[in-house]
Amino acid sequence: MKRIAFRTVLIAALVLAAAVSVAYAAGSPLLLGPAAKAQEPSYLGFYDGHKDTYLITDVSDKSQASALHINYSAGLATAKGVPPQYFVQGQAVSGQLAVFGSEPGKPDYNPLWVEVYVTWKPGAKPVLLNSDNQISALAKSGKLSLRTTSIVLNAPITQVGKGK
Repeated sequence: MKRIAFRTVLIAALVLAAAVSVAYAAGSPLLLGPAAKAQEPSYLGFYDGHKDTYLITDVSDKSQASALHINYSAGLATAKGVPPQYFVQGQAVSGQLAVFGSEPGKPDYNPLWVEVYVTWKPGAKPVLLNSDNQISALAKSGKLSLRTTSIVLNAPITQVGKGK
């Protein structure tokens, strides 16, 4: 009789503990574990004339992942509706950085980016590209070529307008 009572009490206690745990998890912040500081390389990129700071963690291209020493994630390539990140290839002015098509706080911001390669057409004089609108206008006027790739980069912006 004592065994049955003990089992009943033990089962009831376990059920209660599980219920409390589920209720706590549902109404509280995520349980992430202890925080630790990690030193990851950060980069600067332009958005609408100012510099944002960003990280690069994963990419959908195997060779690029290897070259950048980041994670390869084939599944990123299936992401749809991600904004562009522009990378100038070939001729460029001093100080040229990648250019974002969005940033945190904008309705279309996403830490995933489709890579778009930008090249100056022959005879066009390179200038500092610091805005996606500027890039679009120069491409429309025939001064730039844009090549949208199928490569998707996971590069969250960590600071808006704080880059130096």
